[in-house]
Amino acid sequence: MNHSRITEIMLPLLALAGALLFASACGRSTSEAPVSANTQNKVATQTPAVNAARVTVQEVSASVQTTGSFAAEETSRVAPDSPGVIASTSVDVGSLVKEGQVIARLDDRDAKLRLQQALAQQQQAEASVRQAQSRIGLGQSQAFDPNTVPEVLAARASSESAAAQARLAEADSQRYANLINSGDVSRSAYDRARTAAETAQAQANAARQQYEATLNNARQNYQGVATQEASLQSFQAQVALARKVLADIEIKAPFAGYVSARPIAAGEYVATSATIATILRITPIKLQLQVPQTYAPAIRLGLNVEANVSGFNDRIFRGRVTAINPAVETNSRTFIVEAAFANTDIALKPGMFATARVVLPGSTKGIFVPRTAVLIDATTNSSQVFMIVEGKARVAVVQIGETVGDKLRILSGIPEDAVLAQDHLEDLYDGQAVITN
Repeated sequence: MNHSRITEIMLPLLALAGALLFASACGRSTSEAPVSANTQNKVATQTPAVNAARVTVQEVSASVQTTGSFAAEETSRVAPDSPGVIASTSVDVGSLVKEGQVIARLDDRDAKLRLQQALAQQQQAEASVRQAQSRIGLGQSQAFDPNTVPEVLAARASSESAAAQARLAEADSQRYANLINSGDVSRSAYDRARTAAETAQAQANAARQQYEATLNNARQNYQGVATQEASLQSFQAQVALARKVLADIEIKAPFAGYVSARPIAAGEYVATSATIATILRITPIKLQLQVPQTYAPAIRLGLNVEANVSGFNDRIFRGRVTAINPAVETNSRTFIVEAAFANTDIALKPGMFATARVVLPGSTKGIFVPRTAVLIDATTNSSQVFMIVEGKARVAVVQIGETVGDKLRILSGIPEDAVLAQDHLEDLYDGQAVITN
């Protein structure tokens, strides 16, 4: 009884389960058919047909590829020669200035007062010199000779006159001495002549001493003149210094260039260590390159340099090697090479990064590809190509060089026999299957 009841219950359930399984199988078979068709269409669309081109190899000038940054030919942080308060400024950042152009002025009131004071002291010193010169009879701009001083001349004349009188008296005394022996003159007459000679000699000695004293006194008086003249020279130097301070009120550009910074404003007090403005000379501008030491024997002054700068992808800037650093950096094993660029249009700015090629004597093989085969990312300054290898696109990061017509030179990244895709580059990815035309 129980078995037949169970059988009656299970049979409908089994029939229902079978119907559900059949319906499920039918549903899967009907849904899988369109999915398979979409997959086939997707595979077909993911295998694009691209135009391919083989790279070309040709002889080009030998060169060294390197990188570097541009720097100003000259940089001057202009500072005042004298401290003071900024009265006005006539330039701003980006201004083009000429050599000697005024870029700022200091307050000149104190400088003018100091100059007036120095001039007054100089005039007083000049008067003191003239007064000291007049004491010794020395005219203006006249060389000093103590023998020309009037007092000295008078003392010298007296000395010479006394000396003449002494010689005359001595001669008379000598004559009387000869005559006394013959009895022609008396003893008393000889004594008077002898006394007169001695008196005249004493007067001559006194006159000579007076002359020498007057001469020494004139020399001492001239020392006072020399002292006044030294004082005058000191005041003249103070006047010159005051004039210079007044001239330094105008702060001028040391050379022609562009103002890259002007950190001061009117009303500020500045010391001699303060920077009024920074001026750059960027015509010409120099490119500082880091060259591996292996190229040291080949680098020479005057070699041509070609540079590419981000933002000027189609332009090649040309310059020449102007300086070679004789020292090699121990960490990078590179040395600095400087190249000058005319930069007449001010396209190049200090601090710009550049990829450069130093052209060496001789030639070498160069790999060239169509420009359409290179995908350039301006945001990262990188370039890549897609090589076709066994029916698949293989991405390769390359370093590009100069442009020759409609082709770019590839410096590194691909072999000489590479085949490259020329179109659909933005749609390709590494490992994608492609069909070449």
